[in-house]
Amino acid sequence: MNNIKFKVCGMRNAENIHQTSKIEPDFMGFIFYEKSKRNAENTLDANIFDEIPLSISKVGVFVNPTLDFILKINEKFHFDYLQLHGEETPEFCENLLKYGFNIIKAFSIDINFDFNTLLAYKSCVSYFLFDTKADFPGGNGIKFDWNILKNYQLDIPFFLSGGIDSSDISNIVELQKNISSLFAIDVNSKFEIEPGLKDVDKLIDLKLKLNYNF
Repeated sequence: MNNIKFKVCGMRNAENIHQTSKIEPDFMGFIFYEKSKRNAENTLDANIFDEIPLSISKVGVFVNPTLDFILKINEKFHFDYLQLHGEETPEFCENLLKYGFNIIKAFSIDINFDFNTLLAYKSCVSYFLFDTKADFPGGNGIKFDWNILKNYQLDIPFFLSGGIDSSDISNIVELQKNISSLFAIDVNSKFEIEPGLKDVDKLIDLKLKLNYNF
């Protein structure tokens, strides 16, 4: 059993990013989607990235972007990973590989999800991310039935997302005992003071609970 990594998503406030960096999450996500309450495009200063330790992977989160938009944003921020949270095709992902990007491909999950859909993405992603199917992509604070993940048969590691809070950690650790591909959790709305502003004390508690359970 491997230690479960964690990603804090929806960051955009410079001081909040600085404080969260001290907790040393494994990944930090920045959303570039104009319909999101956590959109960082016009508020995030690229210089703040110089203060983020290299041990924290920086993730640019996009929803059905154009290639030009990704390239423009990445030229400013230089992400370690792109997270694609829309209906991006395998061909789109394959094209991004030509530019040297590492890809996390997100899928919205419910009881009717066909895991065979993932087969076409096997050659072009570093990780999958499974979130709750809802009207809006991500940040909804709603869990899905994790038992659905027992249908996942690939060996590509995945992030678990969707309404996770600190009280879920023990159950997630137990879940990983049966589903070894569970690599990381992605947290957002349950750890916020307001959209885009994380509660640092809650994140500290999360990290302590993750470490305690291993």
